[in-house]
Amino acid sequence: MPIVVGLLTVELFISDAVTLKDRRRVVKSLLERLANRHNVAVADLGPDDAPHHADLAVTAVANEEAHVHRVLNAALRLIEAEPRAVCECAQVTIL
Repeated sequence: MPIVVGLLTVELFISDAVTLKDRRRVVKSLLERLANRHNVAVADLGPDDAPHHADLAVTAVANEEAHVHRVLNAALRLIEAEPRAVCECAQVTIL
């Protein structure tokens, strides 16, 4: 049985964040919604000292590459729909 692992990396600019607490609030909300709605593993990769920037990693595992692409594209649409953050760069890698 084939196993396909997909990785979505996203660089965000959080325009409303003045403090690190503001950044964490936006990022935590995004991470929870991604995990709950799309059944993916998510992580905040930092940077921890910049309130306006965040790097996210989203992973999906399936037995078909097309399914992994659909899940990661849906996750990216959710991230891009977040009004408090702007997606500066996004990349999908199939492992």
